[in-house]
Amino acid sequence: MNGEEQASILQKNLDKVEERITSSCEKVARKRTEVTLVGVTKTVDSPLAKLLMEKGIDQLGESRPQELWNKASHLPNAKWHFIGHMQRNKIDKTLPLIHLFHSVDSLRLLQALEAECEKQNHKLDFLLEVNISGEENKQGFDPSSVLGLASELMGLKHLQCQGLMGMAAYAAEKESCRPAFQLLRNTRDKLSDLLGKKLPELSMGMSNDFEIGIEEGATLIRLGSILWEGLEQK
Repeated sequence: MNGEEQASILQKNLDKVEERITSSCEKVARKRTEVTLVGVTKTVDSPLAKLLMEKGIDQLGESRPQELWNKASHLPNAKWHFIGHMQRNKIDKTLPLIHLFHSVDSLRLLQALEAECEKQNHKLDFLLEVNISGEENKQGFDPSSVLGLASELMGLKHLQCQGLMGMAAYAAEKESCRPAFQLLRNTRDKLSDLLGKKLPELSMGMSNDFEIGIEEGATLIRLGSILWEGLEQK
């Protein structure tokens, strides 16, 4: 498949996704500008990720540090979102590359990020990952424990919490995701009240359920497979 064919397929995929995003926003009287599409590039190589940027999507998501390092070296102008589990020994190299860290999933990781930011004299925006599906194999804080992090969050000097991130359980029926997304939004709102400041971001919704996420207040949707359908993947 040549470059023109790839570009044509990607454009068609993006057009379909854009229609669905716009429709979901209109359904709940939200502005399209309130929702940011993060293009998840973990299944494609740098040239395809670059093609996505050429189509106007410069916010890219990676779930593995090594992949982020590699792609960032080829695509320095991308705004990189880290959306996976981070091992603490990979923080130092990854930190300077990240626009937004979606998946702070433990107190130990939060403290390690703060320490490394202090060491590097770096500021970092992040989201707390919350296990809203209740699945044991999912990372993240238990929803009932999030409010107990308020004092820890207030003490941070180099990290800035911008909101919460979560993943609903995969289901053939999209509507079943709604309670999980509502739980994330309600938890964010309660934490915001405790902190006495706005937490503007909700990262929720992927290729199979992003429309429900938007209806429930998502400001960031993480889309991968739906963008790359019909294109060569790793």
